[in-house]
Amino acid sequence: MTIPRRAVLGALAAGPLVAPTLAAAHVSDRDAWLDAAFAEHGPPAMAAAVVGSRGLDWSGVRGVRMLGESEPATLQDRWHLGSNTKAMTAALYARLVDQGRMKRDATLADLFPGADIHADLEGVTADDLMNHRSGLLDRELITREVLVAGHADQRPLRGQRATFAASTLARAPGGARGSFAYSNAGYILAGAAIERALDQAWEDALTAEVFEPLGLSAAGFGAPEGDQPRGHHTALGGVTMSVDPARGDNPAFMRPAGGAHMSVADYARWLQVWLNGGEGLLSPESFRHMTTPPSGEGRPYAHGWIINPSDPLANGTLTLAHEGSNTLWHAIAIVAPDHGRGVFALANEFSKGAPADQTLAVRLLRDR
Repeated sequence: MTIPRRAVLGALAAGPLVAPTLAAAHVSDRDAWLDAAFAEHGPPAMAAAVVGSRGLDWSGVRGVRMLGESEPATLQDRWHLGSNTKAMTAALYARLVDQGRMKRDATLADLFPGADIHADLEGVTADDLMNHRSGLLDRELITREVLVAGHADQRPLRGQRATFAASTLARAPGGARGSFAYSNAGYILAGAAIERALDQAWEDALTAEVFEPLGLSAAGFGAPEGDQPRGHHTALGGVTMSVDPARGDNPAFMRPAGGAHMSVADYARWLQVWLNGGEGLLSPESFRHMTTPPSGEGRPYAHGWIINPSDPLANGTLTLAHEGSNTLWHAIAIVAPDHGRGVFALANEFSKGAPADQTLAVRLLRDR
């Protein structure tokens, strides 16, 4: 299963969590909207939250961890975030720039010194990789054969990513640099470049530089294992089945493009960074850079976010939005810094979870 190249809301372009007191009717409204979205679309489970600049304002969860079982999903459970991981990889890179350990304007030759790089890729930069403007096309690079081989590969992940990077860099890109084309391959290369610079696995670097500084104690990688929700697959006949975590994700070498999981509280803390100008993680310069899309035609995408400078859902102010899925889970997040609100919704199934999450997230953002 590949991570879908989903358009993120096509119409949309530090400190501990604090729980402010809300009017009872306000909380009741949000709970009712969660009930309605869950009842209408029927994923096995879903969770959602509203985040303010000081922390978590509201959260709720409905459903069961696994169809056929009675164990309810909880707010402490871990939820797969799919491609919403991309902003974490980009933030890791930006944080390393702030520390002087990576270059903001690095080319592929800078990132992979000594590598055999095709002439058509020589000018591609780290920003091109993370803005989906590198010319790298998933349909050519992340084929069924690559996925099958990736699932079977038992080598350390750094070696797997280095192999993917070497084969990708040596061939002509299928697209043109500067033209928007959603590319998981670009983020795998960004992860491999970080690993090469730090002599450290992407998972370890992200944990040390993002998860730990923000206190994200329930954050991890791959499909959640153990006493946690399961991802679910709905077949063409409409039958929904749970999937064992061992088979419930893309190959692990792809994680920089979409392989993190978190609890509701941890994901709320992550979104606080984007409500507060990068506070607790990024310099003001890096925050501005990460939230400014490149000029030119194509989707206004930058560093893991679709960027809408005047979103009617947020009273005409800026929003950052993204959706993620590995086809067994779904996540959506929308952050409106000037509106003072971030929202997200999560589900442990895609075909029913995506419309449930989308409907609820939009309603929560509009609420005032």
